[in-house]
This record gives sequence, structure tokens and C-alpha cells, in this order.
Amino acid sequence: MRTNDAIHLGLMLLAFAAAYLVPFELLLLAYVVLGPAHYFTEISWLHDRSYFLPYRGIAVALAIVAAGAALIDDASWFGFAMWAALVVCAMLAAATSAAEGTLILMTAIALSAIMVSSGSSLAVLGILIPTLIHVSLFTLVFMTLGAWRSRSRTQAALVVVYLIAIAVILLAPPTAEIRIASFAQAARDYFGNVGPALSRLFGIPGVRLDTRLTSLLAFVYTYHYLNWFIKADVIRWTDISRARLALVVAASAGSTALYFYDYAFGFTFLLALSLFHILLEFPLDSLALRQLGAAAWGGLHGSGAAAAPVKTRSRTARTKASQRTKRS
Repeated sequence: MRTNDAIHLGLMLLAFAAAYLVPFELLLLAYVVLGPAHYFTEISWLHDRSYFLPYRGIAVALAIVAAGAALIDDASWFGFAMWAALVVCAMLAAATSAAEGTLILMTAIALSAIMVSSGSSLAVLGILIPTLIHVSLFTLVFMTLGAWRSRSRTQAALVVVYLIAIAVILLAPPTAEIRIASFAQAARDYFGNVGPALSRLFGIPGVRLDTRLTSLLAFVYTYHYLNWFIKADVIRWTDISRARLALVVAASAGSTALYFYDYAFGFTFLLALSLFHILLEFPLDSLALRQLGAAAWGGLHGSGAAAAPVKTRSRTARTKASQRTKRS
């Protein structure tokens, strides 16, 4: 096992153990301390790659949508904003032709009609896309894609360990005691809507932010952040000027300090910052989903075609696509 893979496994197990011992406290600390550092460093990294979009200016529109979404109180409209942004990013970054873009749009319209007819589905999307879908599902996509590209059995094993850890938390939840009551209450205040959203999605009554769900969120959030940081040698997010690095460090520390100075305002700021980085990552997420689908299709048909780089609709995007992330 390579040293980096061993560190990767160690940090995953550390996050798993901490999620069992102090789930409420870990969830909040990971979000408040590790979160801002992840957001600023990833936005910096995405900026140098034109956000994996045909034109960098589109990222400005995504940032405006993120800012507007942070001010939306209605859950359904917030969910619509998240869903629409993801669909548009998929059309811009993952579609290789006008026909594919049209197909994505028509499929999205059909799915939207189904969700609207079911009443609360858009609200559920608004809760789950920035939380479990972003920090867990997309993390799993990048891990799987990285293992496939590298043809590494060790990285494939890390994917299995990640899934086993989630299964263990769900099937044998911890019985940890709350050690810092204020942290636990803040976690309930800020992530309490995830339980009802899952309840509506799966039709399971009474799902709430208990120790099981909190432990799951604490694990996937902590690992999501750590998984980014330990891949500096692969995706090279540290290859920036000293001036920008100093700015990123100062902004990250200031964001964390803001929360501890005024937790209500600090959390509002962190929510907006989180939405900025989520929407700016949507093009990359869409591209990764397409590549993973191509890999699965090629594997089923015994074809090596899936190994070819995905083409995009501009010379700039083609260049950036060649620098695709290996975040697993």
C-alpha cells in the first residue's frame, strides 16, 4: 500500500471513530473549522481551471444564483434553484453536443414535473443536494472514478471501506453521550431538516437528527473535507502563489472566527459560502458523473472507449477537461 493510500485509510478510520465517539460535536466542528478551508481552497482550484465551464464568466452567474439562494426562505423555491443550477451545469459541462444538451434538458423537465406533482420533492432536493448528495454521493463518485482511472485495487478497497463505514453507522448506530451541549444544540438547529427530508424521500416516518443520523453526517462531512486536503499531491490545489495562499488562510480563519464570535450570523455566512462552492463545483460534478457512466458502459461492453477524455464545447474547456480531478 502506498503511503498516501495508508494515510487516506487512516484518516477515514479516524473520521469514523470520531463520528462514533462525539458525533454532534464533530459535525459542528468539521463544518465550522474544516469547511471554510475546503471552500476557499477548492474555489481557488476551480478558478484556475475555469470552473470546468466553456466560459469562466458563467461562474459569475452561478455565484449570483448561490447568493440569491442563500436568501430564499421557501424550501421548494430553494430546491428549484439548486436543481435548476445542477441541470444547467450538466448541459454546459457534460453535454458534448446540442442533441445531448437537449436530451438532458428534456429529461430534467420530465423529472421536475414528477417532483412538482409529488408536492414536497423540490423541497427535499433543496435540503439533500447541499448536504448528503454533495458531501457523500459526489464524494463516492469521485472516489470510484479515481479508482477506475488508476486501476488501483487499494483505492477500490477504500471505496468499499467507505461504504462499509456508512453501513455500520446505519445498522449499528453509536450510543455516544453529548459532551458539549451547545454544540449538539447548534447541530440540531442547523442540520435538523435533513431527517424530515429523508423521511419524505424514503417514506419512513419519524426520521430525525438522532445519534444515528448525526453520526452519519459527522462522518461523511469530516471525510469529505479530509479527502480534499489529503489529495494535494494529486490535484495540486496547493500550486498557488504565496499571496493567494495567505489570502485563503486568512479568509478561512476569519470565517471560522466569525462563527465563534456570533454563531447565528457566522452560520448564515458559512451557509452562503458553502452554497458558493457547491454551485461552482456543479460543472465538475456533472462531468464526473458523465465520465463514471462512460466507464461503467465501457466496462459492461468490454470496450476501452470509456477511457477517452470527455470532449467539451470549447477549446478552453477541452484543455481544462484534460486536467480533470482525481479526488479519491
